[in-house]
Amino acid sequence: MEAPLGQKQRPHEFPSITLSHLSSPAPSSASASASFAEDNSGCPRLRIHQLSSPDPVFDLDLQNIQIFKLGPLELLCASEETGGDDSEEKSFSRAFKIGFGTKVECKSFYSACEQWKLGVVGARTGEPLANGRLTVPKSKFDNKIDTTSAKMYFHYYGQLLHQQNMLQDYVRTGTYYAAVIENRVDFHGRVVVDVGAGSGILSLFAAQAGAKHVYAVEASEMAEYARRLVTGNPSLGQRITVIKGKIEEVELPEKADILISEPMGTLLVNERMLETYVIARDRFLIPDGKMFPSLGRIHMAPFSDEYLYVEIANKALFWQQHNYYGVDLTPLYGSAFQGYFSQPVVDAFDPRLLVSPPIIHTLDFTSMKEEDLYEIDIPLNFVSSVGTRVHGLACWFDVLFNGSSVQRWLTTAPGAPTTHWYQLRCVLAQPIYVMAGQEITGRFHLVSHSAQSYTIFLTMSAKMWGAGADQGGILQTSSCKFDLKEPYYRLSQPQPYVLQQDQQSNQQLMQSQEISPSIQDGTGPSTAVIPSHIPESLNQ
Repeated sequence: MEAPLGQKQRPHEFPSITLSHLSSPAPSSASASASFAEDNSGCPRLRIHQLSSPDPVFDLDLQNIQIFKLGPLELLCASEETGGDDSEEKSFSRAFKIGFGTKVECKSFYSACEQWKLGVVGARTGEPLANGRLTVPKSKFDNKIDTTSAKMYFHYYGQLLHQQNMLQDYVRTGTYYAAVIENRVDFHGRVVVDVGAGSGILSLFAAQAGAKHVYAVEASEMAEYARRLVTGNPSLGQRITVIKGKIEEVELPEKADILISEPMGTLLVNERMLETYVIARDRFLIPDGKMFPSLGRIHMAPFSDEYLYVEIANKALFWQQHNYYGVDLTPLYGSAFQGYFSQPVVDAFDPRLLVSPPIIHTLDFTSMKEEDLYEIDIPLNFVSSVGTRVHGLACWFDVLFNGSSVQRWLTTAPGAPTTHWYQLRCVLAQPIYVMAGQEITGRFHLVSHSAQSYTIFLTMSAKMWGAGADQGGILQTSSCKFDLKEPYYRLSQPQPYVLQQDQQSNQQLMQSQEISPSIQDGTGPSTAVIPSHIPESLNQ
């Protein structure tokens, strides 16, 4: 005789929950109970009863629902139904919130749901298999990002002090606010997904602009703070759902009309969140939906900055000591010198240090593939406007909010109001000399790595100048490798700009807090700034 429905395995039961129908015209909350069990065919089901009625409100196939966390005491359940008898396309048609009295109950319900869906519940006990381990397939994020790096990343963004630093970047926050509010027509009555919501500030902006509903997705512990901020602004928060989880893993009950995000890192691509932004587009955005921002541009130009070069070169002078407590440190000098020049410099600089107009590399977030961000190869070609010593490549970025009413650019350019991104410069260990009108060529090659950043390979060459230049010969070439994950945060004010000849004679201008005392008082070795002092291993 076949066992009665629900008796093939003892069900997980949750006698006291709160049920809120989100799909009904007038959402309301009611006391209910829930249980997991198998039906006669062995399919796992979720049954929810309102306490006022013996009949189930929902009797759902667990394979056709998605459940994810809204907070420590709330889960969101979205049921999936086919669009019709002849349609293979599926769409979520109902959604409801389940509330619990304690965190333990909420966690137990979520765990039970996953166990029943994956068939890892014991045949008699209704508990997880004692000798088994639940193996959850890795998401795209987990497959490409080192676990330790991800843990540190989410820990960093889970702290309010770091969110405050970004919120107090008034260029950043003000531009986002203006881009959203000035383009209310794009947000009013629309479904919005905030990708990597952080504190939830952009979700609140979208709600201010009239969004129908905003799904604020945040993977770090900041999601709890965002939920509290949203709850504390009830006139806006009633249209915002905070979801704790990775974009690559969460499920949403509906598609988005518009995505909003702040996915930019140093040099635009650091932290590799742009890939997550593109994944969110592919997973959640309707065709022809809008993205705020929709476009990013990396700007690059050669620069000359003798002060910066001196500062970096002199850091390695410590390793030139022949008698450090009786020890000769010089065998490590070459490695130290190379190590200091492998750090990109993050600071604000005077745009007059640029020796040619910049070139631009564009990333179209609306059409590019995630894989396009794994490796970025940019050919370089400039014409020097002055005769000088080129110390490397300066970079900055901007992004476009392509609204229907107003187009807004957020820029990190030198000379513009400074942002928390500042600018970035890759300094060559071997500068190259150029004349006015001389062509500078090269390659700027970025290769992503699992620490959520990039290795940068930079080559810059000075082509033949004057008679015979059309033959394309190379006079000088300098190459360097940088780790974008480990920059030198200089963060000083822009240095006074002086002409090249003045740089060699005006020692007072070298008195900066960033330059070592031995250079300030003129007693330090001057050889740190001339090419002959570069370690032989770097001259090869």
